[in-house]
Amino acid sequence: MNNHIESNRVEYKQTLTDGFEKEVVAFLNSSNGGAIYLGIANDGSVMGIDDCDAVQLKIKDKLKHNINPSCLGLFEVIVEEKDSKNIIKVVVASGNETPYYIKKYGMSSKGCFIRVGSSSEPMDTNMIERLFSRRTRNSLGKIKSHRQDLTFEQLKIYYEARGLKLNNQFSSNLELLTEDGYYNYVAYLMADSNGTSIKVAKYDGLNKVHLIENNEYGYCSLIKATKSVLDKLELENKTATLITSKERIEQRLWNPIALREAIINAIVHNDWVNEVPPLFEIYDDRLEITSAGGLSIIKNQEHFFQGYSNPNNREIMRIFKDLDMVEHLGSGMNRILTYYKKENFLLEDIFLRVVFYSNRDEIKDVGTNVGTNVGTNVGTNELFKFIQAHQPIRVAQIKEHFDKVTTRTIERWVKQLKDEDKIEFIGSKKTGGYIVK
Repeated sequence: MNNHIESNRVEYKQTLTDGFEKEVVAFLNSSNGGAIYLGIANDGSVMGIDDCDAVQLKIKDKLKHNINPSCLGLFEVIVEEKDSKNIIKVVVASGNETPYYIKKYGMSSKGCFIRVGSSSEPMDTNMIERLFSRRTRNSLGKIKSHRQDLTFEQLKIYYEARGLKLNNQFSSNLELLTEDGYYNYVAYLMADSNGTSIKVAKYDGLNKVHLIENNEYGYCSLIKATKSVLDKLELENKTATLITSKERIEQRLWNPIALREAIINAIVHNDWVNEVPPLFEIYDDRLEITSAGGLSIIKNQEHFFQGYSNPNNREIMRIFKDLDMVEHLGSGMNRILTYYKKENFLLEDIFLRVVFYSNRDEIKDVGTNVGTNVGTNVGTNELFKFIQAHQPIRVAQIKEHFDKVTTRTIERWVKQLKDEDKIEFIGSKKTGGYIVK
């Protein structure tokens, strides 16, 4: 909460007031979204909330009925503890259907707000008209499904498993209908039977030449297909094991936390408008996850990597949240970047690809090259001694000596020694080499 200082992304309110919708609308219309903390005074003093359950219900009711277009799936209400007191955090994502407005005031300066610094300011008429002219008109919720004979038994089962029962109005409540009452494309994706399939391909080698498996998960509810993909890649995420005289090393091929987040993100945020499903490809040294959309829907790379949530398919996001398949808005990217770097992402105009390299070679390298000693520190120590004995030395010569170690591992060792200020590169790129500092 940045030392209790309000900002363009943070608003404090001591209690739930009639002006609450105004703050939410301002964040919905802003490019980054934001968070509203209830139970904290404007000066940053933590006052707390007495009956959090009742206030949470009031918040959800206000946002469901008092804001247009619908913001369901674009906010999350969380109870947190601060200074031994309960407060409520409302996370609001940036919406795609701007301008959002307070329903009773309509699309006017009294109903439309945007975040400017640490305050929510009314929009002028020109801004309202400009945003409305750019409003996304081909969102999944507005696209009529080409099939109207849809059933949702699988979806009902998943909801019931979470202790939630879908009543007769579920199609309307989950926003599976167009404005004129027809099933929309979200309904088509969630239906028991559809024409959508997600492919998980497996290759022998480092390229697409030798395909050994081609599994398709789909033609059913997107929830069921997602769970099938999660199960398949969990099965493929084997544990590499090295037993030495001192210890047993076990490591999954890909970090399971980041893997789950990447799978969910690829499916939830995929650009389904073009009917191109995500693709999962397994190679000997890596897993590639490709989803449609890329920069055409992300817009801002900096915001993307900082985890600012701008759900491309808020109706799908809402259902995945109902079923606890996603956690807090915008938190998935932060979990991925805990284990992998931005360089693992490839952002193009029409697609996004994340690459997870396997940990198998790292364990093999340790066992092959350092005997009974294990760990990255031992590898860098061996490299440091080698550079010390042969300086100046080029990377090509290092690779010749450590011929059974992967190039990626050598590069990691070199980077660690450079970061620790133990070695430096002298001379030109073609004729220079590394020396010990």
